[in-house]
Amino acid sequence: MKTDIEIAQEANMLPIKEVAAKLGIKEDDLELYGKYKAKLSDELLEESAKNPDGKLVLVTAINPTPAGEGKTTTSVGLGQAFGLLNKKAVLALREPSLGPCFGIKGGAAGGGYAQVVPMEDLNLHFTGDFHAITSANNLLAALLDNHIQQGNALNIDPRQIVWKRCLDMNDRVLRNIVVGLGSKMDGMVREDHFVITVASEIMAILCLADDVADLKKRLAKIIVAYTFDGKPVTADDLQATGAMAALLKDAMKPNLIQTLEHTPAIVHGGPFANIAHGCNSVRATKAGLKLADIVVTEAGFGADLGAEKFFDIKCRKAGLKPDCVVLVATIRALKYNGGVPKTELSAENLDALKKGIVNLEKHIGNLQKYQVPIVVTLNSFVTDTKAETDYVENFCKERGCEFALSKVWEKGGEGGIALAEKVLETLENKESNFKVLYPDDISLEEKIETIAKEIYGADGVTYSAAAKKELQRITALGMGDFPVCIAKTQYSLSDDQTKLGRPSDFTVNVREVYASAGAGFVVAVLGSIMTMPGLPKVPAANNIDVDDNGTITGLF
Repeated sequence: MKTDIEIAQEANMLPIKEVAAKLGIKEDDLELYGKYKAKLSDELLEESAKNPDGKLVLVTAINPTPAGEGKTTTSVGLGQAFGLLNKKAVLALREPSLGPCFGIKGGAAGGGYAQVVPMEDLNLHFTGDFHAITSANNLLAALLDNHIQQGNALNIDPRQIVWKRCLDMNDRVLRNIVVGLGSKMDGMVREDHFVITVASEIMAILCLADDVADLKKRLAKIIVAYTFDGKPVTADDLQATGAMAALLKDAMKPNLIQTLEHTPAIVHGGPFANIAHGCNSVRATKAGLKLADIVVTEAGFGADLGAEKFFDIKCRKAGLKPDCVVLVATIRALKYNGGVPKTELSAENLDALKKGIVNLEKHIGNLQKYQVPIVVTLNSFVTDTKAETDYVENFCKERGCEFALSKVWEKGGEGGIALAEKVLETLENKESNFKVLYPDDISLEEKIETIAKEIYGADGVTYSAAAKKELQRITALGMGDFPVCIAKTQYSLSDDQTKLGRPSDFTVNVREVYASAGAGFVVAVLGSIMTMPGLPKVPAANNIDVDDNGTITGLF
């Protein structure tokens, strides 16, 4: 089998204006970035807003393992399958970050014969959205430090600066740094920090804003620091709102590309689900709903992170109502959860499958709390046996879920026909009675504990002294009605990545809390999760190259 990048580079792409035409988009409504990429104009979004909504299908997964789950691959293949069934469908996906691309995870364009293209462009600089977000974030940081240097008229306490710089790269040495070293003219010496761009509040704001006016309102509310007497200082106090919005003007427009089979794909925004809210932009999703009959979107990592935040943050804030959820698993990942080493996953092992399937069971139970119809799909591997597949199918049906095999990695859209037909059947015959997990008017602590107990299966929550104090301050500032975005490991339902399967008899620890006032949620950081990841011992970057003809190799 060819590598993902070889398949992508051999693709026969259509000019993006022809792909757009499938959605009824005229060339004048596109802002072209070469032949195969474009942004959707504000005029198109305004004009299409009067159209009726299509159906919204969320693709999520069990907890990720080294064995792989293939959530994006399944999303892309499902979109392609809808095309083969003559359905007007569009994908709404996130943009990849350079951090995992050069780190351990690789790109995020799908895989095999279920990819979005141009794959190299998407995984690298794309249309510059992440650059704009990084620049806006760091402009605010520069204006903050400059204000202090120029006399500090706002009475900012340098020990209570909460705004962090960002970079779209895994770089652990930037987590905790000292700035301002040198002479008096080089600024005040203080401790500073970096987060990865996908964890920046500006990324979250861009992904939740309805339009430029809403963007500016949200940017203005960003809390950057506190004064010596404890009052919050905002981006608007620093007169930074207009300049940041100017940097983000074009980044606010969703991007349009295509799959290997020419299904339209709106790709926009990219917050991680383990340290941010894990969903593509509201603008992209709403545009898709107005332009197509079916929108296939996804949320990052497992359903305990991405799906929970999709429902409790994105849908709550944007008024979205999902019609169906596709839950992706693999036999290999379930056996890994059952204790089988990665090197032995190819051998049939029903005992390990029965032990590990409790992870899938918990995710099914969690999703059922939101009262949205569920289709479980197994992303098929050639090493899967009929006995293993039959066991999972019966397990799902006993729990009231539809089931379908997916072979999209190997066969593209054709391999997703069974899944697409099952989703269509579900959309036609089962009604979604979507509801969020918790109300707005309970306390932040109650929201954190509801997620911990209901979604993770924890017995309770412990808090650091600093987290407790910050929760009190955030509530006093009037943000107690915000939803909660929990940052934790993606590898376990708990906050300990070594606890596989369905952990029990555990508590989770909230070590840090901060308000994303512009995004409209409160972040609670659990366990040892870092908002600036590090590179592994052997980074994926070591194998990426470009030849004399400009052809990139090593991306996956």
